[in-house]
Amino acid sequence: QVRLVESGGGLVQPGGSLRLSCAASRSINGIDTMGWYRQAPGKQRDMVASITSGGSTNYADSVKGRFTISRDNGKNSVYLQMNSLKSEDTAVYFCNARLRIYYSASRYYENDYWGQGTQVTVSS
Repeated sequence: QVRLVESGGGLVQPGGSLRLSCAASRSINGIDTMGWYRQAPGKQRDMVASITSGGSTNYADSVKGRFTISRDNGKNSVYLQMNSLKSEDTAVYFCNARLRIYYSASRYYENDYWGQGTQVTVSS
């Protein structure tokens, strides 16, 4: 298991920047994928960005070129640098860790772990 704690949210004006941090309770070296999701009021939770243990990244189209995800295995942390923020980025942002559990040489299932979320509000 892993516990995740997000920080860095807040109120920012349109065009501004924020950096979210996610601290894990254990080493993230063995965690296959870590990511950031967000959920606006009345909407579903959507993937924002993800990064694999090998460093491959994936972004939602709406944040490409503005957001950057990174991980620091030595600090058991994942970060989301958000630039050129827009009002539509307003949401609660959740950190996610996806652990792959192998029960045979080639078969596995995945467990998802979530942080408590941090509010990001983009408004003038």
